Amino acid sequence: MHGSRHEDDEHSTLEPDPRSKAWPRVLFSLAIVGLMVGLMIGRLTAPEEHVLERVEVVQDGLDLWFDDEPRLRGENVDGTLALLFQAEGKAQQGQLRLQGKPVGWRVRKSEEGLLLTVVAARPLHGEWAGAKEAGRWRVQVRLHE
Repeated sequence: MHGSRHEDDEHSTLEPDPRSKAWPRVLFSLAIVGLMVGLMIGRLTAPEEHVLERVEVVQDGLDLWFDDEPRLRGENVDGTLALLFQAEGKAQQGQLRLQGKPVGWRVRKSEEGLLLTVVAARPLHGEWAGAKEAGRWRVQVRLHE
């Protein structure tokens, strides 16, 4: 390949690529559009978080007020009551009286939502029930020894 003369159709420089340069751009644009559509669909189908608005101390228990019905899982564990709500809210704590004896309660954030724990010096048992009331959701927690 000395010189610039042609020998058997071999050249010292490359021939221009016959493929279009637009094809990689089209593929990249389609990938971005697909990503954006996927993000929008994910945002629309994601469950919205419910919010704990307030906690009220009532006779023999607590009333928890939410903006809408949260998913709830609860159990009595070794004389304490634990309720897990799939909701957002601020951490709170307080005390109430059950048959004249103090009972402590605490709401704290956990990885799965809000965790309500109710503890006393003696074993406790509790029942809970939720109902829609005045456009909001109320969970009534009733305690007994």
